[in-house]
Amino acid sequence: MTISQTINSGLRRVPTWPVYLLGSLPPLWYFWQGLDGQLGPEPIKTLEHLVGLLALQMLIVTLAVTPLRRFTGINLIRYRRAFGLLAFYYVSFHLAVWLFLDIGDVSLIWADIVKRWYITIGMAAFALLIPLALTSNNWAIRKLGPRRWKRVHQLGYGAALLGALHFVILVKGFQLEPLIYMGLVGLLLLARIDFKSRKLAAG
Repeated sequence: MTISQTINSGLRRVPTWPVYLLGSLPPLWYFWQGLDGQLGPEPIKTLEHLVGLLALQMLIVTLAVTPLRRFTGINLIRYRRAFGLLAFYYVSFHLAVWLFLDIGDVSLIWADIVKRWYITIGMAAFALLIPLALTSNNWAIRKLGPRRWKRVHQLGYGAALLGALHFVILVKGFQLEPLIYMGLVGLLLLARIDFKSRKLAAG
């Protein structure tokens, strides 16, 4: 038995619910740290950043599932829905912190979206994730059919790219970290391309 087969055999014994449970905790923990004064002099900005980073990381994890199976044989497909929904949860939490704790004044929200490019791009990424979250269920797969469902879920590629671009534009000056995330997204998308058919690998 190969290493990947051993890993896959162990993974088959792990249900998906612990992924949802454990994955839901980090934003709540960061929020508690903010209330407890552990997030520094600007707790709202720090909370916003930490949860936004979680969202981008989970989008990257979701993107990595297919290339990981393709190149190593390790199969995390059964957890991909959980990864995707957790990414949407993190983005929603990130957005809620910005809306209700950072901006606060509803009349300023649209002006901020239009004025700041990184917010415009972040909102576009969130918009792309909404249909993915709404169709991340068996009923939607049956209703849309596998082919149309896969096309809808290719919006996740754009959401990941926009999320990484949001991070790059957000930071001031040259910083390596957001460029690394952008590079990872780009590499994972390249890894999905079937260069014979010049199409992204499905799933």
